[in-house]
Amino acid sequence: MAKKRPQTKGTRPQITDGEVPVVGAREPCPCGSGRRYKACHGRAAAHAATELVHRPFEGLAGECDWVALRELVPAATVELTLKDGLPEGVPSITLATVLPMAWPALRRDDGSVLLGLQNDTSSGDISRDLADTLQRALTAEPGTPVEGRRTPPDGPRLQDLLDPEGAFEPVVHSGFEFWVPDAENATPEVAASLERANAAAIPTAKLAGVDAAYWCQTPEKNHLRWVMPHPEERLLDALARLHAAGRSNLGEGTRLVGSFRAHGLTVPVWDLPSAMTADDIEKPAAEFAERLATALASEAPLTAEERRARGGLTNRQVTLS
Repeated sequence: MAKKRPQTKGTRPQITDGEVPVVGAREPCPCGSGRRYKACHGRAAAHAATELVHRPFEGLAGECDWVALRELVPAATVELTLKDGLPEGVPSITLATVLPMAWPALRRDDGSVLLGLQNDTSSGDISRDLADTLQRALTAEPGTPVEGRRTPPDGPRLQDLLDPEGAFEPVVHSGFEFWVPDAENATPEVAASLERANAAAIPTAKLAGVDAAYWCQTPEKNHLRWVMPHPEERLLDALARLHAAGRSNLGEGTRLVGSFRAHGLTVPVWDLPSAMTADDIEKPAAEFAERLATALASEAPLTAEERRARGGLTNRQVTLS
């Protein structure tokens, strides 16, 4: 058999990881390794894009409300504060649950920015995707929307841009008229989008006496959905203690029916009578918060009845994200 010739390797330009540009998956990697991009530096970029961040809003002021506005609330806005203040020509930044035409962001004619929260994202880190959209909106031409794109894996996150001491105070709206300063003169496309969004919006109100609890009205019955910051296992234990003792409801005709799991937090849900308004539930919710605090502080092992109650709650848990 013929001997194989020794292979010589040509000198290739050396590029550091931070300098490698993004190219097509099947193209040669720009780093000079001789491998395709997807098998070289593209592998790390793809992993960064798909790796799910369990609690994307952790560390932000109002984490529980971020989760509620992302998953539960149809129409709401919040004024955002940047760490370094507003850039010149940007009078305000407003987070909105949804924007017309499902735009990721919008730079208004006056230079103000609207940032959409409930959009599809390109990576496993919603915080990084939103930060990328926000940065592009700050430099967009006034009067233009910001399109979605693939987020750079090494870009900043919201936690890097927003003031951690800034207040996060959601304002819940009955409709989406906040989209445009003058709804009567909106373009036909925006007007049609506004009409569809208003027709689909479920009446929702934020409780004033407790944090991140939202009442909503549906044709069959009303609900209270309450995003809680406590560790999931400890919260489920506490809810089970109260449920087994018959103290998990919010008054006559109400019932704790289960919970959602969303962005690393747990969201207990109660069914309410159709006649019970958001104002009606304020006092019972505040009283429940006191009972829950006591149950969370307990270190006693769960009884057999409490374990059965916990199993029932766990079986009725639904993961949203």
